[in-house]
Amino acid sequence: MKRIVTVTVNNRTGVLNRITGLFTRRDYNIESITVGVTENPSVSRMTFVVNVDDEGKAEQLTKQLNKQIDVIKVQDITDQSMIARELALIKVMSSPQTINELTGLIDPFRANIVDVSRDSLVIQVTGESQKIEALIELLRPYGIKEIARTGTTAFTRGITKKSSQESKQTAYLI
Repeated sequence: MKRIVTVTVNNRTGVLNRITGLFTRRDYNIESITVGVTENPSVSRMTFVVNVDDEGKAEQLTKQLNKQIDVIKVQDITDQSMIARELALIKVMSSPQTINELTGLIDPFRANIVDVSRDSLVIQVTGESQKIEALIELLRPYGIKEIARTGTTAFTRGITKKSSQESKQTAYLI
């Protein structure tokens, strides 16, 4: 079962190595990692997609991460209302005859062509992992030369206080 765990840490040398070392020692399989500086340059945010066997093992992971030096906050956000996105660059073989066909194929995915050469083009797509997987499968028959993916990055949605009138109507922004 996949879990999405976010870890806020002090932005210092060696922190990522110590955290991933914990995953290795405890035999957790990391599917993807994204790391970046937050709005505060002295703090980084790590997002891990981890395969765990059961709920107890996921809880144990959270406890072990909280004990690490330089860890500020750990959250398993898998079951919370969240926004999760991934970026992929996909280099596909193309010819002047297939460019229009490929453009028509990627438009519903809100993907963009970011580079064109005589024999290939590079497509940029962002969204949930399932969306990216679906586009990759549609592009396979054209011949995929390369794929680069960022891995999932995520955080919980904001919660706003509603008046009694507003609670009768709910609007979701995408």
